[in-house]
Amino acid sequence: MIFESTLANLAAWLVAIAVLGWLLRFAGQTITGNKPYWRDMPYGVAFGYVLAAAILLFLVRGYIASMSDDPLVANSYFFLRVAINGFIIFTIAAWLFRLLGRYVGTDWSKKLFRSMPLTASFGVLIIIIYIFVAIFAGWLAPYGQDQILQGVAANIVAGGDPALGGNPDFPLGTDQIGRDILSRLIYGAQNTVGIAFITTLLAFLLGGSLGFLAATIGGWLDQVLSRAVDVLMAIPSLIFALLLMTIASVWSTALGIPLTIFMILIIAVIDSTRVYRLARAVGQNIVVMDYIEAAKLRGEGMGYLMFREILPNATAPLLAEFGLRFCFVFLTIASLSFLGVGIQPPLADWGTMVRDLAGFINYAQFAPQASVTPLLAAGAIALLTVAVNFVVDWMLHKSSGLKE
Repeated sequence: MIFESTLANLAAWLVAIAVLGWLLRFAGQTITGNKPYWRDMPYGVAFGYVLAAAILLFLVRGYIASMSDDPLVANSYFFLRVAINGFIIFTIAAWLFRLLGRYVGTDWSKKLFRSMPLTASFGVLIIIIYIFVAIFAGWLAPYGQDQILQGVAANIVAGGDPALGGNPDFPLGTDQIGRDILSRLIYGAQNTVGIAFITTLLAFLLGGSLGFLAATIGGWLDQVLSRAVDVLMAIPSLIFALLLMTIASVWSTALGIPLTIFMILIIAVIDSTRVYRLARAVGQNIVVMDYIEAAKLRGEGMGYLMFREILPNATAPLLAEFGLRFCFVFLTIASLSFLGVGIQPPLADWGTMVRDLAGFINYAQFAPQASVTPLLAAGAIALLTVAVNFVVDWMLHKSSGLKE
């Protein structure tokens, strides 16, 4: 019944927006004397304007309602207020960071920041923050990532309000066995991001080298490698990784090798297939150039051709692909950890934290500020993914030679 009512309300809003879109275009044509802008405006554009205005009004209304004196009303819009505040804070921070970069640094960096869009400066700022937290996690975290706090209750909710089961000494609360969640969140940056970066480097080293080798030599080697890669790419990567990690969990116990090592190797091999396809395609366009033929006539070896001639001319697409691959590897590791076969305890990992702390969602109905704990790890994953994609989009735009 509730679903049907919600669906009916949504349909009524869409009909109203559709009518207002038509009225907007008609009124603009009438008032302006059918000027070209309004005369040539497609109906979809007018509909988009009205839809954007409706969404903006909903956000403003929700933000005002989130500050209501009635706790039930305020709690209903708590997460909307957090999202809007976060958007405003990050936008201002990205703008200030870009402004600082335009006046501080080398001539090259100043020029770079002058051409940098706000989304890219946001991405670069977030990446720098993550790198800083990952490197200095041992100094930033108040407790160890596996330290069980003696004399401290388990499952303390976030917020620090004793009336809701919080503790001011632990602003993000504790988990089910009494470990500080803030410390594990900080160490999660070191483990999740660091392992994802190492895995992506291995994938590029393997896939890039084989791709350049296949493009340079060609012939039967190219055919064998390409067909093997086609077979691996035909299998869904997450399912394939989950299957191999299940098998590796048995080998890990028998060989005494940490399961995390197996995970790095498995994901690196699976993702190297995507890198191989790109490196091979780019390499085939480069090996036909005159300077490659000149290097061959000079008697240069295969390593020189691959890493001194081909690689420097393939840097732009490979760097963009590195950002995308990092995001996919990062999300794959988080997914495997969520399923219990990724980064293993006692290492802190954001995917595992989302799974272990899911029970705090039950507080959302009456105290949403106490239910944000599992969302912090999920938000950390989403924020880094968005930031890297913003930077990659900018890099692709710059390397393509397109102008605004």
